[in-house]
Amino acid sequence: MWCDVQPLHTTPPAPGSSTPLKKALTTSLLYFFILGDVLGAGVYVLVGQVAAESGGAVWAPLLVALCLALLTAASYAELVTKYPRAGGASHYATLAYGPFLGFLAGFCMLAAGVVSVAALARGSGGDYLAEFITLPVVVVTIVFLSALALLNARGIRESTRANVVATVIEVGGLLLVIGLGAWIVLRGDGDMGRLTDLGTEHEGPVAALLSGAVLAYYSFVGFETSVNVAEETRDPRRSYPRALFGALLTAGAVYALVGVAAAVAVPTGKLTESSGPLLEVVRTAGGVPPELFSAIALVAVANGALLTGIMSSRLAYGMARDGLLPHFLTKVLPGRRTPWTAIATTSALSLLLALTGGVSTLASTLVLLLLVVFFLVNTSLLVLRRDTVPQDHFRAPTLIPVLGALSCVLLATRIEQDVWLRGLLVLAVGAGLGIIAAVRSRGPF
Repeated sequence: MWCDVQPLHTTPPAPGSSTPLKKALTTSLLYFFILGDVLGAGVYVLVGQVAAESGGAVWAPLLVALCLALLTAASYAELVTKYPRAGGASHYATLAYGPFLGFLAGFCMLAAGVVSVAALARGSGGDYLAEFITLPVVVVTIVFLSALALLNARGIRESTRANVVATVIEVGGLLLVIGLGAWIVLRGDGDMGRLTDLGTEHEGPVAALLSGAVLAYYSFVGFETSVNVAEETRDPRRSYPRALFGALLTAGAVYALVGVAAAVAVPTGKLTESSGPLLEVVRTAGGVPPELFSAIALVAVANGALLTGIMSSRLAYGMARDGLLPHFLTKVLPGRRTPWTAIATTSALSLLLALTGGVSTLASTLVLLLLVVFFLVNTSLLVLRRDTVPQDHFRAPTLIPVLGALSCVLLATRIEQDVWLRGLLVLAVGAGLGIIAAVRSRGPF
């Protein structure tokens, strides 16, 4: 689910120039593409962690995270319709600031992909799997990541076919949770009072809301990857903003209803202790075999990790091909033509992270890396306002990118110290490689 990186010296195509990609995406197709990217596995494993940070009102940080994501989405909408080509945050940061920050944005996206796979791998060994078998987390994580790497290496066609089926299953699972939550309320077993329970023993309502929003933000990532299909959209100026905002609002509504269902159905303490929080809703409602829902959740987790693993390995391959990462990452399997060294390397890094951090820590690390990227996107938009293009494009009010950048800073202040230490280490590596890339390209820092 992570964007591709282009060479550092990229410029928008000349007006009227043809694109090598077929313009086949309509507004509705683009809407479902973005929705499929956003509606993912994060909510299956993070609802309990969000409740631990914010209290029983799980829906509230989910809605706050949606509002904050919409700010950055508006910046993406302007940049995509102004420069309708693949490249994403790395391309925009390069145009605005030069190759150093352009590389850093791309590197953070790559690192975020690796961390995301680690978080999902860690989540695969919890209560959902325990419905079938109990194994050490280390064993589950190794087997899970190895299986995904092998499927990834087998080929993109097989992987994307599996994704279509898995996406239908995981969305069906979320709708099932919403329906079961409504049933619990109708039969009189739900506790509506938990919907207003905001705050914890250590934090007041506002602080708890923001802490929960940091984790909830993880559930909305994915919309930024849609910039890569702008060149394949028939009328990106009209279609992209509509599809983007429509998909985010749809995902927000689904997530908020899932949060409501979890809150009314399950006591907050029980929700926070579970590594399969939505399974607790199913158990409370009855009527649906827990094993069936656990299977759905495991499919969702595996699908999210597979998609992210595909994108992060291809991103590593692309950066290596452009001379931005070590050349050995460009090796491909002779028959399958898949980047096996990039797949093996990104999978090994995900394994290392999964074995050294919990789900909430890894999710917060991912959010921190994306906040760096989103800050660069929002500020790049302000810098690029002085760059004019002949075609008409979506334009966000100037206050929106300002608020988007400030929201990134605000969320970053709510991230815990140990997460910052991990994040700063990644940023230091990225900065070092970025300096090398900038020197090689003979561009300004």
